[in-house]
Amino acid sequence: MSNIKTNAMRILDQMKIDYNTITYDKSDDRIDGISVSEKIGREPKFVYKTLVTQGHSKNIYVFLLPVHKELDFKKAAKLAGEKNIDMIPVKDVFKFTGYIRGGCSPIGMKKSYKTFIDESALEIDNIIVSAGKIGVQVELQVVKLVQLVQGEIGNFIVDH
Repeated sequence: MSNIKTNAMRILDQMKIDYNTITYDKSDDRIDGISVSEKIGREPKFVYKTLVTQGHSKNIYVFLLPVHKELDFKKAAKLAGEKNIDMIPVKDVFKFTGYIRGGCSPIGMKKSYKTFIDESALEIDNIIVSAGKIGVQVELQVVKLVQLVQGEIGNFIVDH
C-alpha cells in the first residue's frame, strides 16, 4: 500500500508540502474515526474527521474536528453565518466532494468550500486527516493544512 497516490497526496506533492502516509487495514469495515485512531496507534486528538455540511442558504461548509468529538450544529451555523446547518446526506458526499464517506479528505475536493478547523488543532503540531481513500491517512503540519485549505480556526464542538 505504500505506493498509493491519492488526489490529496498529489496536491500535497505539487504544493511541496511534506507529509507522512499512514495506512490501515479496512477489511473489517471499521472505518469510523475512533477505530482508525486505534488502528494507526495514534491518540484521537491528533486524528481529525472531515464533516461536510449544508447551510440554510444551500452553501456547503467543511468542518474538521478530532474524531472523538461531536459537531455542535448551533456553533457551526453561527460560525458560518447561517440560520442553521445540517450534515449533507451520505448519498450526496461524492457529488459535492469527489470523495466517499469514510474517505473524505479536506484536501482536493471538487470545489473549494469554506473550511473550519477546530481550535484544538492549535494545541498540536501535526494533524492526521483522510488522504481521500478508505485505509489511507496523511499526517502533516497543522499550519500547512490551514494554509492549504484556507481554513478558519473556530470553536464548534459540543461541550461535555
